[in-house]
Amino acid sequence: MRGAGNDFGPTDRIVGSIVDMAGISRAKVLPAPRLSTFVDAGAGASPSWSVFCVDDHLAFTPSFSVVGDLRLRIDAGDVRNLGDGTYWAPACLTEQDGTPSLACTRDALRRVTARLEESGLSARTGHEIEFTLFDAATADEWSAYGLNAVLAQTDFFARLLAAAATAELPIEQVHAEAGLNQFEVSLAPADPVTAADDVVLARALISRTARAQGMRASFSPMPVAGGAGNGAHQHVSFAEDDRPILSGGPGPHGLTAAGGAAVAGILRALPEFTAVLAGSALSHLRLRPGMWSGVSRCWGLENREAAVRLCTDTAGNPHGANLEIKPVDPSANPYLSGAAILGAAHDGIVGAFPLPDEVSVDPANLAGAHAVDLLPTLPSDVLGAFESSALARDLFGPLIVEALAAVKRYEQAEYRDKPVDEVAQRFRYAWTS
Repeated sequence: MRGAGNDFGPTDRIVGSIVDMAGISRAKVLPAPRLSTFVDAGAGASPSWSVFCVDDHLAFTPSFSVVGDLRLRIDAGDVRNLGDGTYWAPACLTEQDGTPSLACTRDALRRVTARLEESGLSARTGHEIEFTLFDAATADEWSAYGLNAVLAQTDFFARLLAAAATAELPIEQVHAEAGLNQFEVSLAPADPVTAADDVVLARALISRTARAQGMRASFSPMPVAGGAGNGAHQHVSFAEDDRPILSGGPGPHGLTAAGGAAVAGILRALPEFTAVLAGSALSHLRLRPGMWSGVSRCWGLENREAAVRLCTDTAGNPHGANLEIKPVDPSANPYLSGAAILGAAHDGIVGAFPLPDEVSVDPANLAGAHAVDLLPTLPSDVLGAFESSALARDLFGPLIVEALAAVKRYEQAEYRDKPVDEVAQRFRYAWTS
């Protein structure tokens, strides 16, 4: 058991959570002495949990209704100590007999990871977590990336790092971001499933720490209309037979043929997976040129406006060469976004997709024959590309595609055309744990 002892007190509790199609964590709580029950039998959950929307509306479909029962099961080895008698573990959705539910997003990422392994490939993922603190510094006390901004929150970060140490969460860096009271926490790379689990854990710790300090943390893609959007960039690296494929090759900046094909696979699939990576009714406000959100469908060395930023193997990258996938925002389910990115890369490698030309300037400055396509942001384009995607069905299975499409269709229809200020305020804390 990670971060926990063998003995629990009578008031200790274990929280097991999943992440739904709206990107929101939903949970059940058992008294900690009943850990074995949480592991062996699980806690009940209606199949309708898969079609909860951001406002708790249920987007029922033919496969998801009021009938049936699933279980939330945890692994005792995944339990983390959050402090104050609260323990947490990522849960899987299973059938009554313990077999994985085809609607389980965590298992979808496991399946994609296994597919890579069957091809002799392995992947590591590192997540960046951007968030905005409310009831914190005033505008005249703030500087983007400022020393003053960080020092003003010394107590917050001291408490957060202490909580992370107790929960065995590997935080590598914290810093102030561009927007008012916006910060970023960078997590150490890990296997893809553990890395996604760490995202859920990190948001819980950030949220708890903020509340303890009299503040609130927002993980919304656009917490304030017209402000800086929060991203959830993912860094991924790959190895083939234990040899890195993003460095040491004859291609641009050391890419191997397989590494270039991985980049090509991701770029080709991005329009099909925009609904997964940035599909909320607020995501389009961030997904624009000039926002460093990767809306331009291209790649480039250290190009922060490109959808795929290549970070090469240098002394400045202690974990080696990696790709930063920039369009992802915090409304994304981290298991599905991870599965989409890894599955698209694998598709490119298996298909030996040719590497597109690099874009080494701001893509917004290119025009005519050199212009770069933008990712779709209109609801019809986003949902149409996802629902018609053979790759999405292959990676996720039809149940997850059905559930996610229903949720996003409702959210876009209900909130896309409402006043931006109203929607931003309504869902400011929707993704806060």
